[in-house]
Amino acid sequence: MPNIQRDTLRGHLESLVLAVLERGPAHGLEVIRRLDAAGDGSLALKEGTLYPALYRMEASGLVEAQWEDTTPGRRGPRRRIYRLTSKGKRQLVRGREEFIQFVQVIGGILGATP
Repeated sequence: MPNIQRDTLRGHLESLVLAVLERGPAHGLEVIRRLDAAGDGSLALKEGTLYPALYRMEASGLVEAQWEDTTPGRRGPRRRIYRLTSKGKRQLVRGREEFIQFVQVIGGILGATP
C-alpha cells in the first residue's frame, strides 16, 4: 500500500493522535509506532510533524504530559508521556463523527462509497 501523503493527513492528525492515546499513555515515539502499526506502515509520520501537534494539543487541553520518572539502568533522555484528558476524549468523539461525515460526502462525490 502506498504511503499516505502529508496533505491528506492535514486536518486528521489530531484525531489520529487522540485515538492512539485512547489506548493508553505514550511518549512521542510510541505514538508514532502505534500510528504506523495501525496504518500498516502507510502513514510514514515524522517526528517533525507529530511533536508540534502534541504541543498544540497540550496547550489546548486535549492531552496532558508529564516527564517520566527516571528508571535505573535506562539510558537516553527522559521522555514526556502524553495522556488523553476528558476534553481530549470529547474531541475524539467529535472527530470520529466529523470523519464519518467527511467519508460519506467525499465518497459520494468520488463514487467510492462502501
